Amino acid sequence: MAKVKVGIADTTFARVDMGAMAIDEIEQSMSQIKIIRYTVPGIKDLPIASKKLFDEYECEIVMALGMPGPEIIDKTCAHEASTGLIKVQLMTGKHIIECFVHEDEAETSEELYKICENRAREHAQNVIKLLFDREWLIKHAGKGLRQGHPDVGPLKK
Repeated sequence: MAKVKVGIADTTFARVDMGAMAIDEIEQSMSQIKIIRYTVPGIKDLPIASKKLFDEYECEIVMALGMPGPEIIDKTCAHEASTGLIKVQLMTGKHIIECFVHEDEAETSEELYKICENRAREHAQNVIKLLFDREWLIKHAGKGLRQGHPDVGPLKK
């Protein structure tokens, strides 16, 4: 049986190798997945990397990992990249799990690293669930689950 191809698109701009973390998480969890990694310089290159992973490498799903800086221009670039990723999803009819960690999400380097690792690994699990266990996602709809930060839980009536 052929392995399901999962694309990992990441950047050299990021200060943490979240792509490696996502790959490690997937490889530890599932043996029937083949990972194809496509690394680009910056966050605005992620949409074309994702499109190539679908078109040229025949991936079923892609994780796009990026780490925008704290400046306004970085947030603008992240928004543009996110918009591009959405367009690629609509063009291909396939999921791209966006995994961005903004440098100003934490006070210290240690905290930021933990957020990066948690978000990359939890989104890698989301990739697996989208491919093999969508029922789990349905059962957990509206539960306030978060990636990179503690879950907040559902609101009560």
